[in-house]
Amino acid sequence: MKLTKFTVASVMAISAAFPAFAQTETTTAKAGTELTVRAEPTPFGAINGVLEKDQDVTIDGCLADVSWCKISAGDTMGWASGQYLYVEDNANAVPLIDMAGNEEVITVIEQTEETTTKTDQNLAAAATGTIGALTAVALGGPVGAIVASGIAGTAVGAAAVEPSEETITFVTSNPVETVYLDGEVVVGAVIPSEVTTYELPQPEYRYLNVNGLPVLVSADNGAIVRIIR
Repeated sequence: MKLTKFTVASVMAISAAFPAFAQTETTTAKAGTELTVRAEPTPFGAINGVLEKDQDVTIDGCLADVSWCKISAGDTMGWASGQYLYVEDNANAVPLIDMAGNEEVITVIEQTEETTTKTDQNLAAAATGTIGALTAVALGGPVGAIVASGIAGTAVGAAAVEPSEETITFVTSNPVETVYLDGEVVVGAVIPSEVTTYELPQPEYRYLNVNGLPVLVSADNGAIVRIIR
């Protein structure tokens, strides 16, 4: 497995396309939504922490396709889904995934054998129970939708009616078996229709556990509206 390493040259290349970007020795990005930081580059990895929406992160490196990036933000370090990380230039948001495979922007270094082995083992163990994939939010892909909506002052997948305390308590008091789905668990992602969800006191919502995280979903379209941590 390979890492995409952002360098001073990469920042300069990005700046050439977007002149307002600052040219610094470290590459920073933002989280397009509340985003889980995991111990390995997989949606089934152990959770190291959570990024807040629009929180600044330092990019230490990314997989060659920028599906996952190794990041640090304060005391939180680990891997975050590259689909939900972006670089911002005023009202312009550039998803990191758009930089994948661009030799003028990124360089590639090898990931350590120890991390590769651990990641492969984690994926193999989880894959046996994976029954589907989260559908990325609409309107141009994960970052495109989340970032654009954020800049516009809206929230993709946000709940129309706030979940009540009774609803949250019901979910935490009535845990259900975990469903493993490929893709990161974020607000706005859509649960496949064939996946079983469970009733709640508020009929607007249903719930389930995805990749170890209890979530509320819209009863109308199956979009995740709240992650209960």
